[in-house]
Amino acid sequence: MLDYKKLTTEQVNPATTDIDLGSSEEIVRLINDEDRKVADAVRLCLPQIAKAVDAIVDGIRQGGHLYYIGAGTSGRLGVLDASECPPTYSTDPSLVVGIIAGGDTALRNAVEGAEDNAEMGKAEMTSRKVGPHDVVVGITASGSARYVYGALEQARADGAVTVALCSTDPAALSEQADISILPITGPEAIMGSTRMKSGTAQKMVLNMLSTAAMVRLGKTYHNLMVDLSPSNIKLEDRSVRIVMQATGAERAEAEAALKTGGNPKNAIVMLLTGKGCEEVKAALESCDGLVRRAIEQLGGKA
Repeated sequence: MLDYKKLTTEQVNPATTDIDLGSSEEIVRLINDEDRKVADAVRLCLPQIAKAVDAIVDGIRQGGHLYYIGAGTSGRLGVLDASECPPTYSTDPSLVVGIIAGGDTALRNAVEGAEDNAEMGKAEMTSRKVGPHDVVVGITASGSARYVYGALEQARADGAVTVALCSTDPAALSEQADISILPITGPEAIMGSTRMKSGTAQKMVLNMLSTAAMVRLGKTYHNLMVDLSPSNIKLEDRSVRIVMQATGAERAEAEAALKTGGNPKNAIVMLLTGKGCEEVKAALESCDGLVRRAIEQLGGKA
């Protein structure tokens, strides 16, 4: 039986024991003082985060997928990060998938007991046919959610690369993980409220995993999101401005290139090389979608 009181996430924070006596400004200052510790905790995990990114990139290049699985706040954060990939990087919705214990209902309402069911976690992996080339990131602040443990256990048995993202060290979930990312953010401002510092650390790490993987996969040129899906007025305007920024073209020229090329990536390579759309598409395909490499291959200056 796990002794929860020994978990960092369940301990009392001595810096905030009198938070209930504070004014509104004093309360938020105490919370902010704790939040400032999160980035440093994540920084200590950068080697492990980079290792996970390498695994994600290798897996996706071989036809695999990235799965986030968690319960409660951890599950919601995974679903959030996954849901942002299609509009930001034009990925297929099946490429990065967020799974939460209790299903979509749990995104808004607590589903009691769902996180304690290891068999449900295993069944989730089996139903999705998770296997070699897939990467599964299990997210649980305490490192002890049975649903997540079961999911990683099944995924690992089926050949997937497994990653534990927890706020405790040691974490039980690490037993089923090839890579453990353990940002230790310390006791929460409110004891056990892991939606706070722990959740912030998880959000930062998930941002790094998906963003760094997409950069490695050629979804950016410099720091511009050249594979975005212009699904609303704001993103349509952003697409035009991205092409203008990358090429120095005037707005009308950028709009015309986008109309012909269909997306910022094609438009940028067309404008920087003077090549036609089909030749540009072929070059990008042969260069794994990497804009700089395609430009150089076509004789342009990246």
